[in-house]
Amino acid sequence: MNWFKYIFLCAVLVITSGCSSWLYRMPIPQGNFLEQTDIDKLRVEMSREQVLYVLGQPIAKDAFDESTWYYLYLFNAGRKNEVRKELIVEFDGDKLKALSGDYETPETFNTPLDQ
Repeated sequence: MNWFKYIFLCAVLVITSGCSSWLYRMPIPQGNFLEQTDIDKLRVEMSREQVLYVLGQPIAKDAFDESTWYYLYLFNAGRKNEVRKELIVEFDGDKLKALSGDYETPETFNTPLDQ
């Protein structure tokens, strides 16, 4: 009977150890990872194709307003060292009009590429 108690106790410890908080959780980056050097390449009046070439496909486009693209990035969701970044790109017709979000607007942004 004593052996049964020890085996039962060991089984309970093994099963409940899977519920502890010290388990390894793989960090999974989600969305568009952009660096400030990517944003620094953008200029006002760039075409949509040029913006796609520099930044890649946006993670989301407004279904009702095609003039706004959203570049979102999330790393380590729900943890102390969670990283969230957002870049909102606005167009006027086919030309880049404005940037907003967590990145700095480049000093040369208001200078079109033609000049």
